[in-house]
Amino acid sequence: MLQLKWTVITLIFGTLFGVSCNESKYLGDGQSLYVANKIKIESKEIKKGKAKDLRTELDDLLRPRLNTKILGFRYKLWFYNIAGNPKKAKGFRHWLKTKVGEPPVLASASILQKNADVLQNRVENKGYFKDTVIQTSEVKNKKLTAVYTAQFGPQYTIRNVTYPQSSDPTDSIYKRIDSMQRRSRLKKGEPYDLEVIKDERARIDSRLKNQGYYYFSPNYLVVDVDSTVGDHQVDMNMQIKDETPDKAQDVYTINNVTLYAQYDIHSDTSRSKGVMTPEGYLIIDTAKMFKPSLFSNTLVFRPGVIYRRDDHNLSLSRLVSLGVFKFVKVRFEPMDSTRGKKLNAFYYLSPSDKKSIRFEMSGLSRSDNTTGGEVAVTWRNRNLFRGAELFTVGLFAGLEEQSIGKGQTITTKRGGIDLNLYIPRIVSTFHWSTSSAFVPKTRINLGYELFDRSMQYTLTSAKTSFGYIFKQSLPTEHQITLLNINLVNPTNITPSYQAGLDTNLTLARAIERQFIIGSIYNFNYNSQAKQNRRRNNFYFNGNLDLSGNWLGLATGANIDKDKQKKIFNTPFSQYVKVELDFRHYLSFSKYSSLVSRITGGVGYAYGNSSSMPFVKDFFAGGTNDIRAFRSRALGPGSYFPGNPNKNSFIVDQPGDVKLEANLEYRAKLFSIVRWALFVDAGNIWTRQLDTNRIGSKFTSHFLNDVAVGIGTGLRFDVSILVLRVDVATPVRYPWLANGNKWVFNKVTDISNLVLNLAIGYPF
Repeated sequence: MLQLKWTVITLIFGTLFGVSCNESKYLGDGQSLYVANKIKIESKEIKKGKAKDLRTELDDLLRPRLNTKILGFRYKLWFYNIAGNPKKAKGFRHWLKTKVGEPPVLASASILQKNADVLQNRVENKGYFKDTVIQTSEVKNKKLTAVYTAQFGPQYTIRNVTYPQSSDPTDSIYKRIDSMQRRSRLKKGEPYDLEVIKDERARIDSRLKNQGYYYFSPNYLVVDVDSTVGDHQVDMNMQIKDETPDKAQDVYTINNVTLYAQYDIHSDTSRSKGVMTPEGYLIIDTAKMFKPSLFSNTLVFRPGVIYRRDDHNLSLSRLVSLGVFKFVKVRFEPMDSTRGKKLNAFYYLSPSDKKSIRFEMSGLSRSDNTTGGEVAVTWRNRNLFRGAELFTVGLFAGLEEQSIGKGQTITTKRGGIDLNLYIPRIVSTFHWSTSSAFVPKTRINLGYELFDRSMQYTLTSAKTSFGYIFKQSLPTEHQITLLNINLVNPTNITPSYQAGLDTNLTLARAIERQFIIGSIYNFNYNSQAKQNRRRNNFYFNGNLDLSGNWLGLATGANIDKDKQKKIFNTPFSQYVKVELDFRHYLSFSKYSSLVSRITGGVGYAYGNSSSMPFVKDFFAGGTNDIRAFRSRALGPGSYFPGNPNKNSFIVDQPGDVKLEANLEYRAKLFSIVRWALFVDAGNIWTRQLDTNRIGSKFTSHFLNDVAVGIGTGLRFDVSILVLRVDVATPVRYPWLANGNKWVFNKVTDISNLVLNLAIGYPF
């Protein structure tokens, strides 16, 4: 059997090698497949690390992009070739050639010379004057590799920098620019770099825009560079162009601010009849759709103040973040005045549909013989009290059936309602600054859920919360839940199921009566929230969950001293729970990346509680977790309740501690189809000894209890959603004896494969 496996592997790689060798056989005479670029840097002046960065920068400039490949195999070109020449612009072969395939990237003398010119221009812009880039090429079997050799001398550095000067000491704009030298990016001794010069012009323009110079532009600044001063140095002289118009050198203030709250292309903006707010805003809202105070709380522009670009952008961002306008734009119009230069501001706001309804339907099939589905309906009102309040009502109902053998089936019914009200301001007795670009929100939540398992039990859950959501910047978000209440009540427990509860602590905890009252703080940072082309991006989420702390302190609750306190005839939960999630996204190209994640947390019950509430515990396994193991059935530690991938029913296994690491390589196959290769590792543990689950406790030897799974998957990215299909298999079982935990010899065993169907990326 082993010999057969190696024969298959050898055949596969041999086929790929043969295909790779024949990639150029379809080319005509004189044609060469452009397969690779090499950039060589020859310089005694550039250190190794800097040369590597420069080589990477130059490589990113080369065009065209070469044919896509994986492990050296240009699979898209292969599909293009085998599709041949379809006679019709439709059908499978045409789809294969145009949608899946990719035409060969051919080399030409003009392309190679253009690349050399681009590289030459870039190195000169980096301060390597009078240096050369030499282009050569290597051709073998109609495959061309371009070689670009950059020969460098010393990089020129800045000797002196002078800023615009005026013979008139009262000239305002010259004085303002002169005051900006302290934080200049053009510093003596630094290397010459054209991008730094552009950044400095943009910096000055931005500062001037925030001081009232509405019509100024970075194009009105010119930097003359003198490279003849010797010793590989340059002198820089910045000037305001002579042709700069007078209005670009004048300071403007805001005169009138007018808002058209229901603007469309048919609106008559000549009408000026509206409501004037105390702040001086004229609100044109004939249907009285919005309260005037909404705009007073949102806009930061004020009539009579100097124009500032930051206030301009801030007002637009805050209007957009209200979520009630489809389109937001502003126009500034100068007006002649004997009292100085003034601007009238006109805001044009197009409201979104006030009410909407959304239907969702989903189906599922799990490896534990469970099938079912869910229906959800969500109704939205985006302007409930005319102050951009968002009110949502969500109704959901689900049905699942699980076969447990011997002709028995467990039916699970689930249904409930979830109400949310988002108010676009902080509702509080204390002062809260709202100067951020994002309008803070107060969130009020109320929900009820019924969970019924036939022949077992019924759970009812009621919850409510009050808190705030606010951003300081686009990548960062804070959520503070001041009050979070959750009451879980079990009823209709059948005698047969009660018998199991008396002997199985895990079963009993899953449906125990719970009363949670506390606060939650969540911090989220996501560098990808703002589109960028950075090679490295990061994500961090931290969550602190507290319950019963003030109650425990006030009542003196202590379960260890038989002083357990109750509310509504239910002991309130007292605990501290911390969760952390850190991710790193390393991009190789637009569709190729390596994503890593480290996540985990710990829960600590004390005072009025001896254990964490079941709904607040950690679980391992599942579609967004360790994908080679069934959801919530892995662990804790080396405890073995049965193989989670093969036993038809295993009780969800909770833990107080969780550690997990994931690594996933993502790439594009063709069209909307993406591909991934991944490895997941981790587990959960109990914080203290659990005599009912031997091996579950977290110790200094926790690494010996780590489960590991590997797998691959496809993602179908249709923009509005991503459908994910993952196939994974365990390669390390934590419950096996030492020396036998790794099971690489079973990765080809089909019975060990776990199929995961999900929406969205796992992380």
